[in-house]
Amino acid sequence: MEHATYFETFLKNEVNLSQSSLDLLVERVDAVYDALKQDDTIGSLITGKIPQGSWPHRLIIKPKAGGDFDADFLLEMDQEQDWEPKTYPNEVYNALHRHSTYSKQGHGRKCRCVYLKYAPKNNIGCHLDIVPFVTLQDGRRVIVNRDDNEWEPPYGSTDPQAFSNWVYRRDEITEKHFRKVVRLMKFLRDERGSFSGVKSVVLTTVLGMQVTELRALSPDYCRNLPTALLNLVEDLDTWLQRNPTKPSLPNPSNDGTNFDHRWAQETYANFRDRIHSIAATMRDAYDETDKGKSVKTWQKLFGSKFSPPGSAAAKTAGAAVVAATISSPQRSRSQRSGRAG
Repeated sequence: MEHATYFETFLKNEVNLSQSSLDLLVERVDAVYDALKQDDTIGSLITGKIPQGSWPHRLIIKPKAGGDFDADFLLEMDQEQDWEPKTYPNEVYNALHRHSTYSKQGHGRKCRCVYLKYAPKNNIGCHLDIVPFVTLQDGRRVIVNRDDNEWEPPYGSTDPQAFSNWVYRRDEITEKHFRKVVRLMKFLRDERGSFSGVKSVVLTTVLGMQVTELRALSPDYCRNLPTALLNLVEDLDTWLQRNPTKPSLPNPSNDGTNFDHRWAQETYANFRDRIHSIAATMRDAYDETDKGKSVKTWQKLFGSKFSPPGSAAAKTAGAAVVAATISSPQRSRSQRSGRAG
């Protein structure tokens, strides 16, 4: 069974990052950006910021308890005469290290970004990935590979908006279900540990590759969320089974870069096997006409929190709440108000 209405509820209550967390993220990014703009060394080079990745694409999900989510933004910078590529992330790191607040937070450098960690709030942590995005004197716009001390791409310019447009078009073709499917699959990866090691941009890309313009002519393909989920995952499975070894994964923005470095053959092989199993389980759950059996099969993937109204799991959860309420001693009005009895 599809459980179409409940899938939307499950997505909202169990998968999506809360609006309050998203609002806090915006505040943090703005504060970091303002601090970097005021830095004596790099402030004059900074010209803007561009949200990047899962954040602007609305693909961030709620992390596991005790976990954290990350958000990327491009730090637009002009080229400084005589600086080599790796100088830019190094100087962004140094600016954080000099700051009175951010120097006390966890921060460091990775190949293409500088990260900044925040203490958990309501048991949810967060870290920012700050990616130097440099406009060269010849007009090219590039990011930095700090490990190799090189610009990326080596020729031409990177175009972050092109990838965003590609994601948005996938969403249009699938009746606004593509991004929901990606979030559900990220939930399987993170909450359920189904295929660890697969980066979000890789998962988004390989799922998006299954969405062609021809799909716009087949409205039933994505008539609701579980149908879109099943069809996209089955098509992904078909594509993976045709590729026993890791294929090249060009950036859909067509800027000359690729995501090949984002995963190894071992990670790919595990992902291929897991998607094959996941697709089969989804098909069994979707085709099962008995509601109870269908829910149990969906729960093999999404866990016990997947409990549509009227299902055994929902009734069990409801009974547990009632039992807890009955067993808890009721306080008197005077106790509740803080007054002595």
